[in-house]
Amino acid sequence: MPLDLSLPFEFHGMFRGLLSTIGPIDVLDIFVVAAILYKAYEMLQDTRAITLVKGILVLLAIAVISSFLQLHAISWLLQKAITLLFVALPIVFQPELRRALEHLGQGKFLGAVVSLDDDEARSVVHELVKAVRVLAANKTGALLVIERNMGLNDVSATGIQIDGLITADFLLNVFIPNTPLHDGAAVIRGKRLIAAGCLLPLTENRSLSTELGTRHRAAIGLSEQCDALIVVVSEETGTISVAENGRIMRHLNADSLRNVLRPVFNPPQAGIRDMVKNWRRKE
Repeated sequence: MPLDLSLPFEFHGMFRGLLSTIGPIDVLDIFVVAAILYKAYEMLQDTRAITLVKGILVLLAIAVISSFLQLHAISWLLQKAITLLFVALPIVFQPELRRALEHLGQGKFLGAVVSLDDDEARSVVHELVKAVRVLAANKTGALLVIERNMGLNDVSATGIQIDGLITADFLLNVFIPNTPLHDGAAVIRGKRLIAAGCLLPLTENRSLSTELGTRHRAAIGLSEQCDALIVVVSEETGTISVAENGRIMRHLNADSLRNVLRPVFNPPQAGIRDMVKNWRRKE
């Protein structure tokens, strides 16, 4: 049977015809959708929600395959399950949806983070690491909440308003044991400490280690609801930990803490090339 060599040329002609219909508005539309999808992926990565997204994609793939193979019983069951799933999505993704809406409401969904200059960022990080190192050596419990894109006025409103320039001595005085500000969290915005003695929501994650106390669970709980980075100093062991995106990194030393804090106060300005490089690196 002779091969039909006209098919590749037909596909080539269809592809060229499709390209000829794409205009500048279509390119802009594709770019905006790609940027939104990238930001959505960036917000969901390294969170518990990413596993739920993968599960939804698997269900959708099975639904398409069963529909193609005309497996009517499975298709009917999956259609009902997917319908119920979309009803439950706002409940399951409540923290992520809240984070996205707050980003959008503050005009920072696609915007860059407002950062300090190099000297200010270096000074703040130095003072924070110096204070945390002393707190850990003295086994003085502490919670330091570092604000990022999402405002934390609701959190700071639960404590005592201060608005003071960050120095190591100032932070050590805030966390003096048996004082009103010692048991709460201190909220940091830029180079200023805006409030102390603040209350944080506890995480509902039951899979955490029993070694984690109330401070650690409060840090994880807040990190599940916003993009803040929370530094924790254990009162029992003096261990330094950092909570972010619902996860916690424990047993940090001064150098590793400094490496974590640097990009928080002076993040790199990511352009399109940086977005592509980060996406390739994560893949």
